[in-house]
Amino acid sequence: MNRLTRILLSLLAFAGLGLHFSAALAQGAASRPITLVVPYPPGGTADILARAIGQKLGERLKQTVIVDNKPGAGTAIGSRFVAEAAPDGHTLLLGTVSSHAINPAMTKVGYDPIRDFAVVAPLVSIPFVLVTRADSPYQKLADVIAAAKQKPQTLGYASAGPGTSNHLAGEMFASATGTQLMHVPYRGSAPALADVMAGHVPLMFDLQATAAPNIRQGKLRALAVSALERSALLPDVPTMAESGLPGFEVSAWFALLAPAKVPAEALKRLETEMAAVMQAPDMALRMRELGGTPDRRSAAAFSAYMKDEAKKYADVVKAAGLSP
Repeated sequence: MNRLTRILLSLLAFAGLGLHFSAALAQGAASRPITLVVPYPPGGTADILARAIGQKLGERLKQTVIVDNKPGAGTAIGSRFVAEAAPDGHTLLLGTVSSHAINPAMTKVGYDPIRDFAVVAPLVSIPFVLVTRADSPYQKLADVIAAAKQKPQTLGYASAGPGTSNHLAGEMFASATGTQLMHVPYRGSAPALADVMAGHVPLMFDLQATAAPNIRQGKLRALAVSALERSALLPDVPTMAESGLPGFEVSAWFALLAPAKVPAEALKRLETEMAAVMQAPDMALRMRELGGTPDRRSAAAFSAYMKDEAKKYADVVKAAGLSP
């Protein structure tokens, strides 16, 4: 074997070792678990949704997806954790209207809800329904508006607390109708809804998933849903637009997000697999069980929608005097 042959064989062996090493690295990256951060405690809608999509996404990627609940600071703790995470596609966020529109408008969250994140996939939107006690004098939305205009700041509506989505739904409604309502905050949606059913507070914007059973049982009357189209869960209830408020839309939306600088290849793979996850019939059924509609928009279209939502809530928060 001459010297040239030995050099060529050495180069080939080295190249083979390099290829093997690259393959090992790729395999190691694929075997690393993905952490899906939920900025809420376990048990709520966001947590249920995260565990459902995490299982399906993990099956498609052949990777473990770990749901990590990081509640606190009105979603800011978990969201900031993901914004500051290594942008390698292994840390994701279950983002919501609260984490990316409401909370940033009301306080200093330590992250930019638009610039610091990339949209992997929109997931679902769950509209609100304006409800009142079944035997209340309000038969339709026009009755509420008339009463609010007749006696400003006396018609009360309950919420899960200051700055929550159903609080701001009421603020948007007041702005859209040119009325002044009285906000009655509670520590959570459950006690707020209980007092509406008891007749202590006349109105509440509640998520339709939790309101629907009480509506069917005759404990609540539904006046209007806050989506642009009628809800499959409450098909007989008119929309706000049908009731005289064109363009009125308030929903609790959810999306899968990644740190902003995640490589394009990794983001594209996640987008592709999540599209398949969301098109599965059992996932569509799960979304309907949560009272929502699967969001079929592209990641780019949803990014534009997030910007619009951030501005909308910033304007509402400022008008309501809730700005930091």
